[in-house]
Amino acid sequence: MRKIFAFGVLTSALFFTGPAFAAVSEETTYILNTFSFLVNGVLVMFMAAGFAMLESGLVRAKNTAAICLKNIALYSVAGLAYYVVGYNLMYVDVGNIMGKFALFYNPSGAELALINAEEATDGLVSAVVDSGYSTMSDWFFQMVFVATAASIVSGTLAERIKVWPFIIFVTVLSAVIYPIQASWVWGGGWLDAAGFSDFAGSTLVHSVGGWAALTGALILGARRGKYGSGGSIHPMPGANLPLATLGTFILWFGWFGFNGGSQLALGSALDASAMALVFVNTNLAAAAGVVTAMALTQAIYGKMDLSMCLNGALAGLVSITAGPDLQNPLLSIIVGGVGATLAVLVVPLLDKVKIDDVVGAIPVHLVAGIWGTLAVGIFGSGSFTTQLMGIVAVGVFVSVVSSVVWLALKYTIGIRVSEEEEEMGLDTFELGLEAYPEFGRAM
Repeated sequence: MRKIFAFGVLTSALFFTGPAFAAVSEETTYILNTFSFLVNGVLVMFMAAGFAMLESGLVRAKNTAAICLKNIALYSVAGLAYYVVGYNLMYVDVGNIMGKFALFYNPSGAELALINAEEATDGLVSAVVDSGYSTMSDWFFQMVFVATAASIVSGTLAERIKVWPFIIFVTVLSAVIYPIQASWVWGGGWLDAAGFSDFAGSTLVHSVGGWAALTGALILGARRGKYGSGGSIHPMPGANLPLATLGTFILWFGWFGFNGGSQLALGSALDASAMALVFVNTNLAAAAGVVTAMALTQAIYGKMDLSMCLNGALAGLVSITAGPDLQNPLLSIIVGGVGATLAVLVVPLLDKVKIDDVVGAIPVHLVAGIWGTLAVGIFGSGSFTTQLMGIVAVGVFVSVVSSVVWLALKYTIGIRVSEEEEEMGLDTFELGLEAYPEFGRAM
């Protein structure tokens, strides 16, 4: 229960008046916590640009504009769906299974009274700061997480899925699928009661996107020409690796908000120290992921693979997301390195079973997400059995519901472009333009 834990921490810090600490006022605590939600939320929002650039670099040129459109559209749709119903399902009056089904989530009455008052009286201020943070700052921070889960799906299914069916799926994911399973832990549902721990979302965010992407890839099928007879695999390299590298750096940058902001408070020395440790662990895990991927690809293929190294960084980041509060930073290097190893090894395994993942999101977000969640039970304070139970529960729920949605879309409006349209490229078919018109369609 992320929000309840944060409020308990800030309250204890607020009233502790021992000689080593000087407690700040309730209003200052409120301001610092709200500031943390907003600034870290902006960092996570910037990850949307990172996903857009990463995916744009890893698809072929003829699909670049379409992938850019999908990324800005999914961020927008996710925010709207989460405002209309998603946040309430995730956080308001949560029972064991889900929260309240109600439309819209708006500022508290106390906050509106303060905003509209001619004078900020002590009574009005006190009524607001009692919550510990602005309600809408929390909504914003939680919203950018659901957009991250949706972005994961986009890259896997690139180059052959229609835009509108994809957007419909994102709507259901953001409004229903993601909020319900997240309420089990962060909303105080049954998994939280069982002791399941996921600090910033290796399972609740990243594996959710991974499961949705995997079911979508199985139902959608591989790109035309990707797999040949006799088990042959035909590489389809991306058009712009510098752009993919930029996207990875942006994601790495935004991840400090993703993990650091999940401390959920900045109103005490305790919170500031904990957030700093989270930042360091996050950075070390990503760095370990890069170096591990470099060494592995050199050993396996005889040459270093840039795209694998980019995904090594991301796999390290995903892996540490469940437990970035480790008090020994050396462990974060191990967690990140193992995550990258798994990602590098799983990529060719997916090709062997003909699961076409354009950007490698399934190894990075699903496989590394599972590993990172289990690592909490190995290196952290959680129970390995409970962590495994949570992984399975979330995986089954997301896979089943996602499959139902994908199949419903497939047999109604259709989810895949025709062979001719795929050959032509989604830029021309879906948008009627080209991202790189001066280079022609041959790219």
